[in-house]
Amino acid sequence: MAQNDEEVDRVDDPAVLKQAMVRVAQAQDREAFQLLFSYFAPRVKAVLLKAGSQESQAEDLMQDVMMTVWRKAKLYAPERGSVNAWVFTVARNARIDLLRRASSRPYDDVYEIELESDVASGEDNMFETERAERVSEALAELPEDQRQIIELGFIEDMSQSEIAKKLDLPLGTVKSRMRLAYGKMKSKLEAVR
Repeated sequence: MAQNDEEVDRVDDPAVLKQAMVRVAQAQDREAFQLLFSYFAPRVKAVLLKAGSQESQAEDLMQDVMMTVWRKAKLYAPERGSVNAWVFTVARNARIDLLRRASSRPYDDVYEIELESDVASGEDNMFETERAERVSEALAELPEDQRQIIELGFIEDMSQSEIAKKLDLPLGTVKSRMRLAYGKMKSKLEAVR
């Protein structure tokens, strides 16, 4: 499976991903796995980070997930779902397994564990209110096209490719507008960190 430019461009195509998975399952095809790895590794890591994993933990889990994909590709059943669904199920299960292992660690003395209060202090509330106001002000100062992309990305939790599809814009335009918006907002929000 030669990885030419056309194939790389079509890697979002479910048929290309399915074909690569079948080649890994049947022949342990390294080029097909490289295609799967380059497509899924950053996405799996991003999902793990979004789910609350620390950077190093997400990196380790992503590596484990991709090794599981390599070793267990024969278990993928196309009739039961897409390659995307299968890989992200492997990732979800790996994270659940890690959390289960971590939760079964015994504590030396549970009475010595200091828990943070669930009730926010007045100072925390004040800082949170100030932060929200500054973010709103910074958003309001953006041009409409940039603000719309930031809102879709962060409020509606859409990926850049989903935003491009929804707004009928080239992906490069979405990325460029997002980068410009970040630059404009950065200076306004430096003090709120």
